[in-house]
Amino acid sequence: MRIKFRLNGSPVEVDVEPNELLINVLRDKLGITSVKYGCGIGECGACTVIVDGEPVLSCLTLAVEVDGRNVITVEGLQDDPLFNIIKKAFLEEGAIQCGYCTPGFVLMAWSLLRKNPKPTIDHVKEYLRGNICRCTGYVNILRAILKAAEQISSTTKK
Repeated sequence: MRIKFRLNGSPVEVDVEPNELLINVLRDKLGITSVKYGCGIGECGACTVIVDGEPVLSCLTLAVEVDGRNVITVEGLQDDPLFNIIKKAFLEEGAIQCGYCTPGFVLMAWSLLRKNPKPTIDHVKEYLRGNICRCTGYVNILRAILKAAEQISSTTKK
């Protein structure tokens, strides 16, 4: 079956099987390599993408479910001001680590800070509870997200 959706702002059409997962379509058919295959059972968050403004685990989402919708990956946020604040904070705080889980964490941070630009550390922890870093480096990730929130707050005060 052929589906149509917007991927990172551009229209795409792709043939998919009825049981084909979104992660496989993004990586194998559309070349989106930031979306990582981690656990394959929705427990690690490495495959996170944004669908119609909400984080979604692409390893649990059938490709047919995004027909007619908007899908955003890290590749689609390169010109987004909030994404660039988050990216800078991740780099400054050493939150990249091995990098495998980073796109999922960055998309979750982007989603969180769009909804709540002033989260508490407990709110950040709760929001990221579905993302796993196998490097066990959560402190830097949490610090980066809070730093991004501070930068957003100081930017909006001016």
